[in-house]
Amino acid sequence: MNSVATPNISAELRRRLDAAKRVLVLTGAGVSAESGVPTFRGGGNSATWKGLPFEIISSGAMLERDLPAVWEWFDHRRDKLKTIQPNAAHHAIASWQDRFHELTVVTQNIDGLHQRVGSRNVVELHGNIWRARCTVCRLAHEIPMDGDRPEACGECGNSLRPDVVLFGEMLPQGAFEFASQRALGCDLCLVIGTSGIVYPAASLPEVAKSAGAFVCEINPEPTPLSRLCDVVVTGRAGEVLGQLTTDSRG
Repeated sequence: MNSVATPNISAELRRRLDAAKRVLVLTGAGVSAESGVPTFRGGGNSATWKGLPFEIISSGAMLERDLPAVWEWFDHRRDKLKTIQPNAAHHAIASWQDRFHELTVVTQNIDGLHQRVGSRNVVELHGNIWRARCTVCRLAHEIPMDGDRPEACGECGNSLRPDVVLFGEMLPQGAFEFASQRALGCDLCLVIGTSGIVYPAASLPEVAKSAGAFVCEINPEPTPLSRLCDVVVTGRAGEVLGQLTTDSRG
């Protein structure tokens, strides 16, 4: 494993990026954090809501017990996200949309920032905070950035819930399976801004590596996945991806 610091990106990584046909990009909370999105895992005031720990108010058990309280929490989070803009990392990834034969963007983030700058068909492992889902028929409803959140399902009239994966819940049906298939077929896997401790998402680089892909991690600090990677680039995602994109354009 090679460890390099930005902007000293290895020639091998540049070569791999130029030669890649099928690329899988896995993004985590660190990418959105560069836009100012709280990660909720680092302690501080953002780790609790009205005295309730993040993992409690964002849990499936709380959803069953007090749906209005869960909505109040997610309404608060969406309100904070309204003024947050995509950063250089989101823009760089979106600029690759038509560069490769196949680009798969898999994200653990629920903020929709990838889509806002043009990334298409993003695999959202943990859902999207800008959607609601019917608790009965499971129909998805978009939540406008400026406007009222729908109060009930437009199809069957039943209650809506945030269309996100809460603590104690399973991932959306088919999302991880699709991502795994793309990981099996990619020749380059970029792991960006993820802690490497949340499974099953953290297993995708392992799947790619086992299938012969070149795996690169981009993160400000080492993670449990670092030992697996062929190259580790230490730095902020926006700076590193901006440099990679500039380099590849000559």
